[in-house]
Amino acid sequence: MHRYDYRVLSADGSVLSGSLRAASEREAARQLERRGLTPLSLERHAGAASSGKSTGKIRTSDLILALHQTSTMLLAGVSIAEVVDSQASSAPNARLATAFAGIAAELRRGESFHDALVRARLPLPAYLLQLAKAGELTGRVGEALADGVRQMEYEESLRTEMRNALIYPAVLVLAGVAAVVMMFVFVVPKFASLLEKADQLPLLAWLVLSVGTWANDYWYLVLAAALGVAGVAWRVWSTPQWRLRLLESLTGLPLVGPMLVDAEIGRWAKMMGTLLDNRVPLIQALELSADGTPLPQQRQRLTQVARSVRGGQTLADSLEDQDALNATGYNLVRVGERSGELPAMLQSLARLYDEAGRTRMKRLLILIEPVAILLIGGVIGTIILGVILAITSANDLAV
Repeated sequence: MHRYDYRVLSADGSVLSGSLRAASEREAARQLERRGLTPLSLERHAGAASSGKSTGKIRTSDLILALHQTSTMLLAGVSIAEVVDSQASSAPNARLATAFAGIAAELRRGESFHDALVRARLPLPAYLLQLAKAGELTGRVGEALADGVRQMEYEESLRTEMRNALIYPAVLVLAGVAAVVMMFVFVVPKFASLLEKADQLPLLAWLVLSVGTWANDYWYLVLAAALGVAGVAWRVWSTPQWRLRLLESLTGLPLVGPMLVDAEIGRWAKMMGTLLDNRVPLIQALELSADGTPLPQQRQRLTQVARSVRGGQTLADSLEDQDALNATGYNLVRVGERSGELPAMLQSLARLYDEAGRTRMKRLLILIEPVAILLIGGVIGTIILGVILAITSANDLAV
């Protein structure tokens, strides 16, 4: 559906203007003629800028909201064509609205919803596309999309929780760095004249005064170095392959590693449970869930698990051979396979690992704050001690 602005001539000879929604310009003209109006001009609506829609990158929250509305309307019995047309006109993001308009056009040509969704090139996880396909095959598109949306919300909540948890340590570190910079800029230079008697100053006092003087004289080099480090860090984090390498290296650390692994296993188990619950075949679910695991080492293990299961081994034994879970996890999977309740057991496994991951994260954050305070306090204390030593040395020399 598109919005068209019109100017028409009414039966009494007055000129009216307004807007309406139609699939095409011809359909819009027909609607006006059925109302007894004579079209004078008919133009496509100006677009997202005038309708209040954002034109930037599609945010995950906008995508989740649109898919949630889609699944809700489908579950309420609305036809998929009407649902997609509604999203094309009401989506808050212009690019998202355009994507839904393309999906609507594909559906009118007789294409399947899954194929239209793939061609829309929305930033969707692979498992949601597979859930849409499975939903079409079983006649449960609404239920399948609802499960996919819950999985996306779960993953987004993990990312949000991690970002929120790191806000206070980040602010603490930035405040400490700002305090150190201010001391070097405003305090240390006032005692730079004492460097004339460097051979009679304590080593710590000489180092503090020398570094402070050099930083003030060559501040542009310090600024360039800081910006360079920040640029490299941003580049590494924004490049998927470098970010994955960084995360993989962090898995070897004592506290960070187990937390990341627990979070990934919890995400994998929840994804597997959702796929299996929507009648996705086990092998395909294993491959999709393995592809959705970002940590390379963990993804390699889960890929090997899929190959073992394809070869006829049970899921529990394959996971145990790859040392992918803990003893409780193997037992839950084994019980699920034997009882036919594997999706439910995997959801239980996901909850166990989620709780373990959150516990490790809280423990890590409890340690980060005092460590950051000690480091920053140590640096500031060293600077102050160096200045005090310089002052006392100068007084001794004067005496």
